[in-house]
Amino acid sequence: MYKPLFNKRKAIIFKHFTNKGYALFACLGKEVIVGTLSASTLTYAKADGISTRVELAADSLSRQEVKLDEVVVTGSRTPLSAWKSPRIVALICREDISRTGASTINDVLKFATGVDVRQRGGFGVQTDISINGGTFDQITILLNGINISNPQTGHNATDFPVSLSDIDHIEILEGASSRLFGSSAFSGAINIVTSSQAQDRFAQVGLEGGSYGTMFAEGQLYHQPTNNHSFSISGGYGRSDGTENSDFEKERLFYQGIFRGKKIDIHWQMAVSGQNFGANTFYSTKYNNQYEKTLHGILSVSADIRPTASLAVKPSLYFNRFNDHYQLTRHLTGANMGENYHQMDVWGGLLNLYYDSRLGKSSIGADIRNEHILSTAYGEAMDATQWKDIHGSDRHYDHEGKRTNISLFAEHNILWKQWTLSAGLLYNRVTSPTPLLAASSSWSPGIDISYRPNQHWKLTASWNKAIRIPTYTDLYTNNVAQKGDPNLKPEKNSTTKIAARWKNANIVMTANAFYSHGTDMIDWVYERESSTQYHALNIGKIDNMGVSISVAMTLNSLSPTLPSHAPQLTLGYAFIHQDHDTQQPIFKSLYALEYLRHKVTVQLSQRIWKSLSASCQFRWQQRTNGFHPYSKIDAKLAWETPRYDLFIKADNITNHRYYDIGTVLQPGIWVMVGGAYKFPKK
Repeated sequence: MYKPLFNKRKAIIFKHFTNKGYALFACLGKEVIVGTLSASTLTYAKADGISTRVELAADSLSRQEVKLDEVVVTGSRTPLSAWKSPRIVALICREDISRTGASTINDVLKFATGVDVRQRGGFGVQTDISINGGTFDQITILLNGINISNPQTGHNATDFPVSLSDIDHIEILEGASSRLFGSSAFSGAINIVTSSQAQDRFAQVGLEGGSYGTMFAEGQLYHQPTNNHSFSISGGYGRSDGTENSDFEKERLFYQGIFRGKKIDIHWQMAVSGQNFGANTFYSTKYNNQYEKTLHGILSVSADIRPTASLAVKPSLYFNRFNDHYQLTRHLTGANMGENYHQMDVWGGLLNLYYDSRLGKSSIGADIRNEHILSTAYGEAMDATQWKDIHGSDRHYDHEGKRTNISLFAEHNILWKQWTLSAGLLYNRVTSPTPLLAASSSWSPGIDISYRPNQHWKLTASWNKAIRIPTYTDLYTNNVAQKGDPNLKPEKNSTTKIAARWKNANIVMTANAFYSHGTDMIDWVYERESSTQYHALNIGKIDNMGVSISVAMTLNSLSPTLPSHAPQLTLGYAFIHQDHDTQQPIFKSLYALEYLRHKVTVQLSQRIWKSLSASCQFRWQQRTNGFHPYSKIDAKLAWETPRYDLFIKADNITNHRYYDIGTVLQPGIWVMVGGAYKFPKK
């Protein structure tokens, strides 16, 4: 006959679950709590017949942090979990995204302490993203680990083909990372990781609309034909009248599939995203009626092959096509009017082999990336017999540029007790008709170390070198507003960083400090007060020094009298100081010297009643560009149920007009109302 056992002895808490049967735990006569199960409906497992129960706070951070600690992140060439990674990788999970009330990935990244997001318009259009005082050309953007960066210009790197509904989490790696991602990861990398299946639904549709004639519609479909195969497809369309020549139209389509076998996993993805927009003062403040239309196509396939328990091979193949139509003055066509067309094709292959032994985890491999551009302006002039027709235009591609990046890399990771030590090296060789780049080869070494004295603390230190090859815009632009330089040298950089992370069930705190020493740095500048063209120059040495701190907590950790559904509070602060030394005459900088000195972020979210919740975000920042610092407050009110969601949100609720980049006055309050309907699994 069943009899409850009232056992008052202390519960045993397991950090790792061994997949053994629960019945084995029952014989201990104690409750057993397993803390690493990430299923959304299971916080702990206990032996049958045990009546003692320890509750976790309903809104604690423990479940989310445990899940994120087990995520394999991009902090090394060898797969390691976030907790064991030698570097601290900032993770933004699905729950974090929901609390921000953001509409786009760019809006989410605004609240990452080490990330600088500068916009000329709303909803991710005309956005530049940088990390730790760098520029928008100095980061690598990845989608599920595949490089989707644009070597023509980083201005167009943020035309993401996925929506927030597709994302599982976002990884942000700060600091020089060339030995991990190649030459474009000069000051960091951002990896967007999507989910191919939903726990509670197989389809979802959403619609929202609001100020300035703004409207978005999107849908997702998830399907799992077999236990080993799943796929998802999503698409969306949006448009807005905007303000001051910042109107836009956006469309996207994204498909991905996953096959999981005993010794091989295969992941494939295809995507198309496009936007056309009024590019207010995009490349020059003297022209406030610019226009641009971009189209980005993505195709990739990658595999994880495990022939033995200790050996794995991960090959990847990918292709990116970027089409760009730009007008210096909207509706004025022709080369003499500043109209240009570009078609950039990028294909690449990566082979990563990693091996586990008694000496640690080793990784070796090679990466090849071919970049080819057809253009009306960028590259070398073509013979007239080789000109290519431009679809939809009577003009021709009469310039061509090509180059190949070949990288060889090796890395070794030692995991010993509470320590992780990672050391690696990347050799990069550029083949290009550009004389300086053709002779360019570089070594990018790095070493990272982490120490975890207990389950609460993680301490890290790292030193890494990086190199960045100039973009085609840096090299070849030549119009009334800008002039590139085909003789630009690659940028070089070394970054030293220390970081610490402390966590418990209700509080997570992270602190970072870094020093970045850059040489041959590239910027667009007016060389003197009388200049009328921005010139691309190697402006000498730039040293960036900075600190940041972030704290995420549930407020019931501050007082036991608060209800279990206490507010979630996130605080962040970042500071950067820059030291610049150059022999070049510089009157005004367009990018590199206009860094973000101070940044403060506050996010507060609260479940008000049943399915009703509210969130509020505050951001204050000061930039070294002569404009006054500004503050901004956003808010969202949402009703969320298993079947449908409804919301109203307001961006810039104080209606404060401010400047974020150039002389583009940002809009005041922007209100959006919308909802989503989720079709449950049958």
